[in-house]
Amino acid sequence: MSRLDHYIFRQLAVALLAVTIGLAALVWLTQSLRFIELVLDRGLSFSVFIELTGLLLPSFFAVILPITTFVVSLFVYVRLASDRELVVMRAAGLSQWQLARPVLALATLAMATCYILELWVVPTTQAAFRAWQYEIRNELAAILVQEGVFSSVGDDLTVYARYRDPDGTLRGILVHDAREAGAPVTILAEAGRIASGPNGPRVTLENGQRQQVEKVSPPPGSLPGTAPQSRLSVLSFSENSIDLARASRGEADSRYRNAQERNLQELLHPDPAERIPDRDLKRFVAEAHQRLTRPLSAIGYALVALATALTGQFRRHGGSLRLFTGIAVVVVLLAIGLTVGNLAARSPRLIPLVWLNALLPGLVAAWILSGAPGWPQGWFTRRTRTAAP
Repeated sequence: MSRLDHYIFRQLAVALLAVTIGLAALVWLTQSLRFIELVLDRGLSFSVFIELTGLLLPSFFAVILPITTFVVSLFVYVRLASDRELVVMRAAGLSQWQLARPVLALATLAMATCYILELWVVPTTQAAFRAWQYEIRNELAAILVQEGVFSSVGDDLTVYARYRDPDGTLRGILVHDAREAGAPVTILAEAGRIASGPNGPRVTLENGQRQQVEKVSPPPGSLPGTAPQSRLSVLSFSENSIDLARASRGEADSRYRNAQERNLQELLHPDPAERIPDRDLKRFVAEAHQRLTRPLSAIGYALVALATALTGQFRRHGGSLRLFTGIAVVVVLLAIGLTVGNLAARSPRLIPLVWLNALLPGLVAAWILSGAPGWPQGWFTRRTRTAAP
């Protein structure tokens, strides 16, 4: 690279680093707000909070890096055009592609970083993040029980405590357990304490009642087709205990992993023993192809920025329209990308659209930078004419 390339590349790299870190921090703050309650009200340590939310950062970087590459490239080159630096560079004999070299070098680095994130780092961190979530919901259920609130431990277990003593004893407890299909259990107790058990946290209840609705078979001699009757069973106890974990240790080890947690090999060739539903298999294939194509958008968006900034007439105060045009194009491309990804997850026949969406914008932008061969040259010459300084 020449000294001029180093000059432009340095501006691009510094801006990209600052914008990417700033935007990632902003997204991290907005996403971590849902975990603040676990620290302020439910006793989760701050170190666990930092580790848990920090696992989200690689996925943020993988998503925003192509976008920030586009933003930085567009703004830096529009500024160079507004300051007439591009005019001087063209007067020195630099072609469009020579001017584009710093951006292409930066975009290549961004693409390589995105591939590392998408193929290796993000699946690992997502798996660790989901494991943390699972442990909080199952192994650390004690921190989810808040006094005066109906706390849901999963979708089928609800715990309510009127208040909590300073020593951790819960008073006025209600537990509704619907984990056993067709036989929900409601337990009322005067007091209780949460402690660790072999399969996770357990709550030991004192002086209460256990109410369960049971299905009773029709008595002999009933008409055929008579539906089973329901009977309320009430059991008083002085002490009883119930598991708050939603699953046993064995079930926890075989926790179902979604597409974000799996590597590329598992997405394209999942283990048949898992008996993955056909709907999820389609999502896995679509996710695999999106991981292979998303990093390419770093190059494509950078070329769109170059095509926007290096074509058209240069005016001292005409950069705002160019900025708006480039941003509008990328916003449309992002919307199309989301739509195409959702369609491909439903129908694998549409997966070629994922590759087309990743490659076509860059190819069109490169064609424009090359002088739009095959297009009426008079039109393009008027569009790319450089105004006198």
